[in-house]
Amino acid sequence: MKLKFVFLLWVSFGIVGCLNAQQANDSIVHVIEKDTTNLKLQFKSVVIPAVFVSYGIIGLESGQIKGFNSGVRTEVAEHIDEKVSIDDFTQYAPLVSVYALSAMGVESKSSLKKRLIVSSTATLLMALTVNSFKMTASVERPDGTSFNSFPSGHTATAFMGAELMNQEYKHQSIWYSIAGYTVATGTGVFRMYNNRHWLSDVVAGAGVGILSAKAGYWLYPYVSKLFNGKKPNKATTFLPMYDGKQVQVGLISRF
Repeated sequence: MKLKFVFLLWVSFGIVGCLNAQQANDSIVHVIEKDTTNLKLQFKSVVIPAVFVSYGIIGLESGQIKGFNSGVRTEVAEHIDEKVSIDDFTQYAPLVSVYALSAMGVESKSSLKKRLIVSSTATLLMALTVNSFKMTASVERPDGTSFNSFPSGHTATAFMGAELMNQEYKHQSIWYSIAGYTVATGTGVFRMYNNRHWLSDVVAGAGVGILSAKAGYWLYPYVSKLFNGKKPNKATTFLPMYDGKQVQVGLISRF
């Protein structure tokens, strides 16, 4: 059956992502005021994404993992009819949903200001980490077009958004978390389907994205101080966006 292997990858990787969503939810400290909810830096909340990143880094030198990457690539290639560009759009879907759901009336855990600061911090950290790895690792892409394959920026962006979506809306329904991680997983799968990344690139990208989102919450108490001026009626927020190739910064200001 066409794309059967790709579908199995999607399901298996998605299950792992949902397990991380459950662990992340368990690490939230619930308080009376909804906008003061922050994540504690607990070991169990970073185990899965840390393992993802470690797997990718080890894979840079491990002949066994490289061989497995090649095997997966060969298996996927047998099912490719033609490339699709859906991953160029799905990478942003979870992050956009963090704001779209709120606009549609679904109550999030955090205020708009907090979500903007957390997502901006997470995006900046994710972009810096991804680009640093790309410049130092110099891994050739499966299609041979360049040497910036590791890690997958598209996947990192998608999983960062999925984790933000999980933290903001899981209290409403577990299906929001499942939806976010499913889209993020699909993004990673299609990066391999389009012959743009190795499996270890995608796994590492997922870890980087999740960790960046968590770091956004951990750093919020400190970063938010930068936006607390003497005049409370004014607020300015920088919203960086990463498209897999370059970082763009948007400015949102309230007067």
